[in-house]
Amino acid sequence: MSHNVLYAQSGGVTAVINASACGVIETVRRHPEHFGQVFAARDGILGILREELFDLSPEYPGQIAALRHTPGGAFGSCRADLGELQTHPEQYQRLLDVFAAHDIGTFIYNGGGGSMLTAAKVARFARLNHLDLRVIGIPKTIDNDLPQTDTSPGFGSAAKYIATSVREVSLDLAAMSGTSTKVFIMEVMGRHAGWLAAAAGLAFNQEDSPLLLMFPERPFAQQNFIGALQERIARHGWCIVVVAEGLLCADLSFCAQAQQSATFGHEQLGGMAPQLAELTRKLGYKTHWAVSDYFQRSARHIASKVDVEQAYACGVSAVSLAMSGRTDLMVTIARTSDEPYLWALGSVPLDEVADVELPVPAAFIRFDGFGITPAARRYLLPLIQGEDIPPFRDGLPVFADLKLQMAEKRLPDWDLL
Repeated sequence: MSHNVLYAQSGGVTAVINASACGVIETVRRHPEHFGQVFAARDGILGILREELFDLSPEYPGQIAALRHTPGGAFGSCRADLGELQTHPEQYQRLLDVFAAHDIGTFIYNGGGGSMLTAAKVARFARLNHLDLRVIGIPKTIDNDLPQTDTSPGFGSAAKYIATSVREVSLDLAAMSGTSTKVFIMEVMGRHAGWLAAAAGLAFNQEDSPLLLMFPERPFAQQNFIGALQERIARHGWCIVVVAEGLLCADLSFCAQAQQSATFGHEQLGGMAPQLAELTRKLGYKTHWAVSDYFQRSARHIASKVDVEQAYACGVSAVSLAMSGRTDLMVTIARTSDEPYLWALGSVPLDEVADVELPVPAAFIRFDGFGITPAARRYLLPLIQGEDIPPFRDGLPVFADLKLQMAEKRLPDWDLL
């Protein structure tokens, strides 16, 4: 087997998705007896349809190694899915043509649940047409909502950033609360699952803390929120509120929605922090708010070492699965021990994780709905352990600088629209 490998990134990028890319590329290069060239698609599945493939052969080993500490998506990502085969057969024929034109024998897709759905569709099409193609998914999402894996690479680093930021801002708020700000509200990502909001609970070691967490798993009840807020301010003099962007109202609609979007079937969310700030100001509290937005998924300077190691290992494992002839799988992480935290790699059929979301378990959310339980703390703490600081020059981090040379196109241009 000397077919070429095609790697692509999809969905919202993370601080460590490029570490998975590094694991893929370095492992392919170590096994020339199994593989030919390695390509990366520009902008995920869209780049394949457009036949926009980066030829990674000219990239220096040192720059590929630097991907391990580089945030963002080095090859571009996308929020797009393949249509169904019955209604969009031309997309699948185009994939077949591109794979054939560039002798692709292994396709590795790095993303979340929607991306695993795309990978599963490609895998089904390959089996239906008896193609010699191995399809492997690499998990990635700061939302941590992929099932059948202990965690998803990207989450640990985002969780570490959020917990650190909340701990740091708590000192600011404590200092100023006597004569100024009483409430600080931080909005974090989390469409249907409140894993990132839960991570903020790690900022304080004690349960009796001036912190309110708000989860999509628990619909918003205004009077309960007001009561909990007033109780914390009365006790501590101030309060930090961490709210997931996907917080639901009593009718189970999103409380804040920026705009409707067709990509991946998702709405663009945002605006919970200013909504809550308006409410707390009416209660008479001086309030500041912030949206962590892209910071939480880009903060490579404070990445979790565990997260980086897992992301890289998932990339290596994806190539190893392909080398062994296995296909239609997503790499998984299995927790084998809490203390010390030990983990191993496994795999699961793509069809079992495609477009499936894993919410925060009820056992992880405190009875009042505004905090995390000891069980959640035991789960979360190992994922944020260790530091993997990128190199710095002139006071700023240094990241990979790739050539990103496009492979020669061998097919006619294709209009996606």
